[in-house]
Amino acid sequence: MSAAGSAANPRWWVAGDWNGFFGLFTNVLLNVIVLTTLCLYVVQLPPDTVYGRVLPALGIALPIGNLFYAWLAYKLAQETGRSDVTAMPYGPSVPHMFIVVLVVMLPTYLATKDPMIAYAAGLAWCFIIGVIVLLGCFVGPWIRKMTPRAAMLGTLAGISIAFISMRPAFQMWEVPWIGFVCFAIVLIAWTANIRLPGGIPGGLAAVIVGAAIGWIAAALGWSDYMKGAEVGKAFEQFGLHLPWFSADVFRGLAGIAPLLATAIPLGIYNFTEAMNNVESASAAGDNYNLRKILAADGIGAIVGSMLGSPFPPAVYIGHPGWKSVGGRIGYSFATGIAIALVCFLGLTALLLNLIPLVAILPILLYIGLVIGAQAFQASPAKHAPAVVLAIIPNIAEWAKINIDGALGAAGTSADKVGMAALGQVGVVYNGLATLGGGSVLAGMVLGAMAAFIIDRKLTEAAIVAFVGAAFAFIGLIHGPHLGWMVSPLVSLGYVMFGAVCLLMSRQEAPPAAA
Repeated sequence: MSAAGSAANPRWWVAGDWNGFFGLFTNVLLNVIVLTTLCLYVVQLPPDTVYGRVLPALGIALPIGNLFYAWLAYKLAQETGRSDVTAMPYGPSVPHMFIVVLVVMLPTYLATKDPMIAYAAGLAWCFIIGVIVLLGCFVGPWIRKMTPRAAMLGTLAGISIAFISMRPAFQMWEVPWIGFVCFAIVLIAWTANIRLPGGIPGGLAAVIVGAAIGWIAAALGWSDYMKGAEVGKAFEQFGLHLPWFSADVFRGLAGIAPLLATAIPLGIYNFTEAMNNVESASAAGDNYNLRKILAADGIGAIVGSMLGSPFPPAVYIGHPGWKSVGGRIGYSFATGIAIALVCFLGLTALLLNLIPLVAILPILLYIGLVIGAQAFQASPAKHAPAVVLAIIPNIAEWAKINIDGALGAAGTSADKVGMAALGQVGVVYNGLATLGGGSVLAGMVLGAMAAFIIDRKLTEAAIVAFVGAAFAFIGLIHGPHLGWMVSPLVSLGYVMFGAVCLLMSRQEAPPAAA
């Protein structure tokens, strides 16, 4: 049998899976650590609940997707006879982590002063997300078929640039004496495909070298970035924590009405992003069944919520990146198993204190670079303007989040400062907020409109514009919430855009030159 295995029996593990594993595992681990911190210090959940309920539930919900996607990759490799099939990445949905904590659980906690009531609301919200994603199995494939690739990959590029690349880049520049070394290793190993000494995977090398520099600097007294005392404290949560079903999610469903305002658009966001990620994988050569991908997403959220996790999992952006570094089938199931062990044993705090965060960040930045580049590389060259247009709403949403955070830290808000005052320093706040509302879906709509116009399909562009008008009218895009007449002027703008397209579509093409 060859190193790649036979067509009938593809190899479950190849050398490149080490790169994929260390990259995806550290990415998922970082998000698990962040959501642990949010539970403990924002919602004030008891440590026993976090380490005894939330994390063990994730230890089941996440491997559901990782193992299933590895199996799908194995079957695809069998069917195609290829040895370069890469499994879809999977982990806790990053936007949903912050939404469920800051928009669902925290307001409930502040109103009731009871973190367990807030916890039940979060579980119910996660359950609803899972149901909506499962419903997306029926409409997702049709939407994917009708939407130009530039629109889907463009909005994905916007997510990668704004929400994957920027923050890691900024954090790297805070500790450049570690971050730059790790980034150099990642770029050399993964973009130039230069073999590292001993054949060590690039992701593993970056983590090892970054940790070594951090701990050596701490030992010599040059830096306090790594703190030995924190490692000892992290051992306090070590122990076996197994998941179990409870009725908490059903208690939360008793107050379902207010949860729907965010659950519906974010459930749509989940299956929209999954659809874009499947298209991204297809552009990289791996064509997966969207319904099966979405089914794992929805089931993971539902099972997780019933076991005790309020954090929906999701197909991760980044398939082409893991493919480019050699990840195939094994990196996915290895990540699922490793994350399950971390969650069951309460190891999140220990790992964070042993491995410097800045050693992991270059891996995330690299993935963001690959996804941003793919939108242009895998779309027709003439659709480049449509790709850029699809990116912009996510940039707007990112900018608004950061402005709100900065003003909040100063004890004020955009409303208190005033739009006129913000406008005087170049901050077009209302425009940012409106353009960035429902950014993933908005990017797809705008990108599709532009791509159809570039192809001179003005009737199709008009239809998409009218769909955008309906979405804006009920707040799915360009609005802060769901409702009726949420953004009527934006809706009118889309209608007028569509009317112009229909009017121009009736223009006869100029006669061909004799």
